[in-house]
Amino acid sequence: MLAQRTLKSITRAVGVGMHSGQKVELTLRPAPADTGIVFRRVDLAQPVEIPVRPDSVSDTRMASTISAGGQPDAPKVQTIEHLMSACCGLGLDNLVIDITADEVPILDGSAASFVYLLQSAGIEVQKGAPKRFIRVKQTVEVRQGEGKRLMWARLEPYHGFKLSFEIDFDHPAVDATGQRVVFDMGSGRYKRDIARARTFGFTKDVELMRSRGLTLGGSMDNAIVVDDNRVLNADGLRYDDEFAKHKILDAIGDLFNAGHPMLAHYVAYKSGHALNNLLLRALFERPEAWELVSFDDERQAPAGFAELAPAW
Repeated sequence: MLAQRTLKSITRAVGVGMHSGQKVELTLRPAPADTGIVFRRVDLAQPVEIPVRPDSVSDTRMASTISAGGQPDAPKVQTIEHLMSACCGLGLDNLVIDITADEVPILDGSAASFVYLLQSAGIEVQKGAPKRFIRVKQTVEVRQGEGKRLMWARLEPYHGFKLSFEIDFDHPAVDATGQRVVFDMGSGRYKRDIARARTFGFTKDVELMRSRGLTLGGSMDNAIVVDDNRVLNADGLRYDDEFAKHKILDAIGDLFNAGHPMLAHYVAYKSGHALNNLLLRALFERPEAWELVSFDDERQAPAGFAELAPAW
């Protein structure tokens, strides 16, 4: 049987929030089977648990934010996508995340630090608890805008989890890099090919965003910074197609907000957090388009899904 997974031990991280600039501590704890991924705001007088589900997502401006009951004015946790991407990439199903502020720390701007934390804690198979997948049975698509503003995302049936993403920023520094990435999670190369891709921002947008209380913790230590013509980071890019790969990284995290890993081919053009969440909601509005499945025989699972990620 392909079983659920959690951590073997507790692990911790300290950093700052990308948007809030606040210091924040994370404590990642093993959790029983069928818990899912749950954030706990332990800085509040009465700790609040926020399970990760599509209807918990309450804001998708610049990041994925979840809140208690999905209510915008309820206790929240912002910028969860990089940590969620790492959890998905390592096949984790159950985890309780204690957090001391309302935003996950940005660390180095990618998922690599979270992958390191999780693998250092070790991954444990929860025998007797079948791992459940959301298998897409019918294509679901969402679209926004027209002409140059057109963006879309869709989920197609696929025995595995594959992502195809195309970007178009009409910017010389971005246009000089790979614009389209196809990645198959069954390859086992998430840590090598995707996890290190950093978030990015444009200097022309920074002043406006900071006036709105955003990117207060951003710097060249945790983001790719691009001016009108070039990448400003002294060390350049980690991948030739790092911009597009970061969009894949984000999409993996956003889709894992479904509560279970996907069996689907995600195909997108210029999508982002908002459209990814709309896609999930559109899928769940169509019960005939998906089903929950598990694999009593690991050999029936998609290639690569039964292997455990090795210790770092």
